[in-house]
Amino acid sequence: MQHETNSSRIIARLLSEGWEDAGGTKHSKFRKAGHPAIVVPRHRQVTPGVAASIAKAAGWTLGN
Repeated sequence: MQHETNSSRIIARLLSEGWEDAGGTKHSKFRKAGHPAIVVPRHRQVTPGVAASIAKAAGWTLGN
């Protein structure tokens, strides 16, 4: 089982969990108090490695 690689779904989940969109040009940047900033590339899909990195920074596990 892998982490979500669809950028739109990743961004939607971040926003639903209270992350604030801090803008960006080629990448979307998200902030939330007590967490490091998360950068999501503006592509339809991200690589599994990038998806895993985003999930780790957001505190997601594979079962969530």
